[in-house]
Amino acid sequence: MSAIAGQLAAVNQRIRGAAERAGRDPDMVRLVAVSKTRPAEDVMAAAAAGQLLFGENYVQELVAKADGVRSPVQWHFIGHLQSNKVRQLAGIVSMIHSVDRLSLAEEINRQWGRLESCCDILVQVNVAQETTKSGTTADEALALVRRVAQLPHLRVRGLMTMPPFFDAPETARPYFRQLRLLADGIRAAAIPGVEMAELSMGMSGDFEVAIAEGATLVRVGTAIFGER
Repeated sequence: MSAIAGQLAAVNQRIRGAAERAGRDPDMVRLVAVSKTRPAEDVMAAAAAGQLLFGENYVQELVAKADGVRSPVQWHFIGHLQSNKVRQLAGIVSMIHSVDRLSLAEEINRQWGRLESCCDILVQVNVAQETTKSGTTADEALALVRRVAQLPHLRVRGLMTMPPFFDAPETARPYFRQLRLLADGIRAAAIPGVEMAELSMGMSGDFEVAIAEGATLVRVGTAIFGER
């Protein structure tokens, strides 16, 4: 067994354990293996061990890597996205986690419209209101979802957040809980075409706490691929 395969198995076991402790179905939590800065060979090693969903933060790196990975994997874009780079992602990614403004959503809609297809998206919420991070505010999220829902080539599938970094994972719990409660509120608004089925939250240091608070997509890189 390769080192990546062993670390991947350990992460999946931790995901299953966290879900079971929370009384959740482990199959409702998906692992997004964050492969940024890692070579295509590492992606293929993880794919050979059964991991098929990967997340990337940088457009040019993702485009080059997708071309080099021959395994049948699925790509999510999870980083900050500039509107002028959306065109490069069309037809490559199946979900974009980081939609934080209407102008970006409109460009995604335009590019997927050219493909006569739909893109699944998550609205990124900066729950901690950190100036160094992207994301709409919790107060503005509902209004943004309402407007994005009107775009015919997008499907709003849920929310994403990145809490502040803490050495103690439990300290991030209130931010994960806030995102879940926000999703509950948007779901209650019953906006046509909008699902709050996905909560993308939790990374290598805190994904077990995120699962306890309802995460359905956990973005884990270091625990699988090692330090960058």
